[in-house]
Amino acid sequence: MPFSISKKSKNKFEDGVVLSNEPGYYEKNKFGIRIENLIIVSRKNKKLFFEDLTLVPIDKNLIKKELLNLNEINWINKYHEKVYKNLINYMNKDEKRDLKNSCSKI
Repeated sequence: MPFSISKKSKNKFEDGVVLSNEPGYYEKNKFGIRIENLIIVSRKNKKLFFEDLTLVPIDKNLIKKELLNLNEINWINKYHEKVYKNLINYMNKDEKRDLKNSCSKI
C-alpha cells in the first residue's frame, strides 16, 4: 500500500519516504479543490519531519484570509518566503517581479 497521510494508512513513516501533501476542500458529490506538493520524510536529532520537495507559490486569489487562523496565515507566509528564497536566483527580471508578487504576504 502506498504511503499517505490518512487515518486509514497502516504505513509507518521513515526517513527518505516521498509522498504528496494534498490539503483541500471538498463538497460531497459536487467538487474539490486541492493544493498538492511533494514532500519527503527527513530525520533530524532522531525526530522525523516533512520537508518540501516542490516549491510553487500558492495562488493567493484562492485564499480567503478571513477564514484562516494566525497559525495558518503564518504557515503560508513562511512557505512563500521559502519559495522565494529558493527560486529567485534562477529567474529573469520579469519572472522575479512575478515571483515577488506571488510570494508576498497575505
